Amino acid sequence: MLAKRIIVCLDVRDGKTTKGIKFAGNVDIGDPVVMARRYYEEGADEIVFYDITASHEKRGIMLDVVRRVAETIFIPFSVGGGIASVSDMRDVLLAGAEKVSVNSAAVKNPSIIAEGARAFGNQCVVLGMDVKKVEKSEKIPSGYEIVIAGGRIAMGIDALKWAKEAERLGAGEICLNSIDADGTQEGYELTLTRLISENVSIPVIASGGGGRPEHLGDVLTEGRADAALVASIVHYGLYSIDDLKAHLASRNIPTRRVLR
Repeated sequence: MLAKRIIVCLDVRDGKTTKGIKFAGNVDIGDPVVMARRYYEEGADEIVFYDITASHEKRGIMLDVVRRVAETIFIPFSVGGGIASVSDMRDVLLAGAEKVSVNSAAVKNPSIIAEGARAFGNQCVVLGMDVKKVEKSEKIPSGYEIVIAGGRIAMGIDALKWAKEAERLGAGEICLNSIDADGTQEGYELTLTRLISENVSIPVIASGGGGRPEHLGDVLTEGRADAALVASIVHYGLYSIDDLKAHLASRNIPTRRVLR
């Protein structure tokens, strides 16, 4: 089995790391630059930075914060939020990110995935998917619908169909966030994660709901995810990255361990 990754998510609003539940009730919890450095030193495999209001506010991403984070960590760093063109992707990569995550913009203009992959390589383009469980229908046969603009707008697009199309267009990875589980700390949405993971050949990062170490183990095995995104579980000091990796090791789930 390939090593599984633990990826720390920093949702950023007005230059501060923030956290909410199901995309609502956000409160500021710290400086993203300081937090990124701490998680890097603790052994996180990657950092993801989301400017969570950039798309809704129709503005560009905060490149100054991206630069400061990139200067202080030496692990892969992905950035999303407000990226609407290949030019935006270039600016983020030049600011120090290794990957760019497109979400709302890709739903509105799928060609941005192909254009970004051609310009920078598939490995640089991550498709962010915010997904909500709904009643199954002819339009949404999987029972999971794509929503955009930070969970504000339902698109009437089936999540499985969109994941397959994004892979075809050139996305190198999918970050799959369950809005129903987001911030609840009650466990990842295993059915959704397994559905997407088993139907695409690119890596899938599970996001939304991690609250205990066993939740990561479950989504990396039962959910078939390649990586688990964490936020509340580490932001609030419930567990360290070492705690999470030790639990995964106890279940024979391989991870990259930092030698100190």
